[in-house]
This record gives sequence, C-alpha cells and structure tokens, in this order.
Amino acid sequence: MRLLQHGYAVNTTVRFHPDKKKDLSYLTNLPGASERLRIFNADLNRPESFNESIQGCFGVFHAAHNIDFEGKDDEETNTKRSINATLSILQACVDSKTVRRVVYTASLAALSFSGKNLDVVDETTWTDVDFLRSLKIYGEPYYIAKTLTERAALQFAETHDLELITVIPTFIHGSFITPHCPGSVSSSMSVIFGDELPFEFPACIPFVHTDDVASAHIFLLENPSARGRYICSAVDVTLDELNRFLSERYAAYNVSSTSFQKNEHSKISRVSSKKLLDAGFKYKYGLEQMYDDAIECCKQKGLL
Repeated sequence: MRLLQHGYAVNTTVRFHPDKKKDLSYLTNLPGASERLRIFNADLNRPESFNESIQGCFGVFHAAHNIDFEGKDDEETNTKRSINATLSILQACVDSKTVRRVVYTASLAALSFSGKNLDVVDETTWTDVDFLRSLKIYGEPYYIAKTLTERAALQFAETHDLELITVIPTFIHGSFITPHCPGSVSSSMSVIFGDELPFEFPACIPFVHTDDVASAHIFLLENPSARGRYICSAVDVTLDELNRFLSERYAAYNVSSTSFQKNEHSKISRVSSKKLLDAGFKYKYGLEQMYDDAIECCKQKGLL
C-alpha cells in the first residue's frame, strides 16, 4: 500500500492454494493497484516460483518466511528450507541484471538470544544458536531459522556483490490491511481478545508500528548510503509498565494488571534503533497509537 502511494509499480506474491479461492480484494482494491500492481503466485517450497515476479524490478523486499513455532519439521529441515529459498531468491535478483538492492525482513529473534547479559542490544548482537537450543523454548525452530537465514543472506550478498539491507523489526503492532489479524498483532492484542498465548514475554518488550516498519523498508531501499543490518524499533516498555498501561487505558476490555506473563529467565535489556535514526529515519507512532490503531482496525474488520 505504501509503495503504491509513493508512486511505485509493484509486483507482489501470494501463496497459491489450489483447493480454495483466495480473496485478494484487500490488495486489488488499493488505490493505484489497477494500474501499478501485479500479483504473482509463489511459494517458498518452490523458490523458483519467485523468479517471474523479480524480473524487471530494481528493488526487492524479501519478507516471506515459513512460520513453524511448534517444530512440526525437524530443525535441520526447517532451517535448510528457509536458507535455500532465500538464497534462491537472492540468486534470481543477481541473475535479473536489473535489481540494484534487496531489503530482507529479518527478526528480533536473530539478536535476542546472545547468551550475554547486555544492557543494550544493537546490530552487532547475534543470537547464539547453541545457547538458544539449550533454552528449549517455544518458537525455537523459527528463531534458529531466522538467525541462520539472515547470516546466510548477508554472506551471499557479500560474495556476489549484491546490495542487501536487513531490517530487524521488533514486536510489530498497529493497523493492518489483511482480512485476518497478523500473528504479531494478534500476540500483542491477546489480552484484549482474551486469548492465552503459548509463550512468555521478555522482561522488556520493544514495539514498532506496522506503518513505521513499511516506511523503514522503503527508506532503506531509497537511501544510497544504507549498509548492513538495521533495527527497527520505536519504543521499549517493561512488562510491568505494559500491563499497567493496558489495564488503565483499556479497562473496558477487563485487562488485568498482570495480563502478560514474564519469562522468569529474561532480563531487562533495551533494543537500540540508533543506527536507523542516525540515517535520518523518524518514527511516527508511539505505543498508545499502536494499540488504538490495532483495536480500531480489528473493530472495522469484525475481529473484535
């Protein structure tokens, strides 16, 4: 939506499900879509299926990743699939002869489990996969795959002289255009929905608005001096502060002051977005608007 508003011609991909018809009106009805949006079917299990959508483009956003928090596949299979798909897409970008820069959507998971007692986490921090395995926590297969895939992507880009920027968003929250509630928003909204989550939250939670994430991706595509990793996080809030904020601001939803459960092994550490801010990016949204926008969006879509 933001790319169309910026005047870009956009190719995007959706997963094809032969057994059911997918309603894509939330994409086709976007302003400018009829003239400047083309939709392709593609699947990470068949990475070559992305090739057609990449042809002729000067920039590529690679945001797709298999979501497997429960570990339905073994770790090696899950990680290999993710890396192979990403490297295949990057190779298609190299082969296109037109792609000048790729912006890869990484994950907070790739720097959250360093095994070090850090007060501030920045782009130099990496998750220690062996340490992560030792924790045996929910979501481990996804966290490992995102960490190793980002490393593999950066190494490939360096070897093939491809401009690759990785964006590391934190807990993405706010309004959304999909008909369903995205997983990241759903997690943050669980206490509003009255849902129970299968995982515990860190002692300090970094948040960023959906719209700020989209804007940061475009900013880094267009910024000629951008290099390497960029954390995209607008605000840090301790779990105690978040619970208090929610119970006071959204009392009508019967939110308890102890709604989110804290991981007892988690220590308070802040996530630094200094590199992105120093590059000239400005965040528009704070925590209040993230929750207000998400609630209003869910109401409009009949989800709340």
